[in-house]
Amino acid sequence: MVFGLGNGSRWEHLGSVAALVVWGCQVQSTQAEAQPKSRARAQGEVAPRASAARESEAPRPLASASGGALVAATASIAPELVPPEIPEVLAPGSPCPASMALVGSACIDRYEAHLVVRRNGGAFEPYPPHQRPPQDAEYAARSEAGVRPQAYISRIEAALACEHAGKRLCSVEEWYGACRGAQRTTYPYGSVFERDRCNVGKPHLLTLHFGDNPRAWKYDEHFNSPLLDQLDGYLEPTGRFAGCVSSVGAYDMVGNLHEWVADRVDTTLASKLPLQDGIRNRLRANTGKGVFMGGFFSTTSEHGRGCDFVTIAHEPAYHDYSTGFRCCRDPG
Repeated sequence: MVFGLGNGSRWEHLGSVAALVVWGCQVQSTQAEAQPKSRARAQGEVAPRASAARESEAPRPLASASGGALVAATASIAPELVPPEIPEVLAPGSPCPASMALVGSACIDRYEAHLVVRRNGGAFEPYPPHQRPPQDAEYAARSEAGVRPQAYISRIEAALACEHAGKRLCSVEEWYGACRGAQRTTYPYGSVFERDRCNVGKPHLLTLHFGDNPRAWKYDEHFNSPLLDQLDGYLEPTGRFAGCVSSVGAYDMVGNLHEWVADRVDTTLASKLPLQDGIRNRLRANTGKGVFMGGFFSTTSEHGRGCDFVTIAHEPAYHDYSTGFRCCRDPG
């Protein structure tokens, strides 16, 4: 989530750097980009940097090494350009591949996604998850255990990566159902919080590495620093926390990375999730923004407990070291 400057020089919602850090949220790109607000916003939810807020929902064209466009932003993707998903047979007794779990009427990736990228028109290769998705190459989502998931990704890019894999971003209901499992528990593993079951509650890396003055933090230089997700003990490979699994077999849905979903913010979100009052009160103001869920490695219950954790403050073009995703698809 993003914090901005309000009333000229006051930080909105929280009055100290220490309190800001406890919330596990992020700051505007630069002080110059932050716009004064006439009143404090509940939950500290303000719009991300202006340039991101103006970006279109349509993904950028994919470009070849020679600069030619591979895929127009609004055109359908030619079949020969779509990276095929790793061939899989359906799991015994399930309409989903073994790498996906059945939740309701959808299949959901068991693990947070990483990217593969086509090099020079040839085979697909793993992509460094601590780098922004490539703007000059074709990429697609993959899901497997023991791999650091892709961070620094926007909702627009996550949706494109899922589409290139023959999948789609999950809806709020699909994601929430997979996290809570058959017993509809607050956490993937049960109803009571257990600190070491999921990758949550770690120290805040922006403070540790870039100082304790949030107004000095910059969007590109700090929130999207490749350093942050390469440090040992913070972002972990998928499935490393073996106890952070729901009854349907989906791992890391709480913690590790925030996960983008397909829904846009509107007032119906309150009928799909149990929202904290401060977040519910911001639904109209944040209408049309993107939604990510589950928290990341430096949060606990700031925006809801366990599977209820939801952030609604960001435009679909937003990305930082905490944002990731997983994909869904129809069964069969």
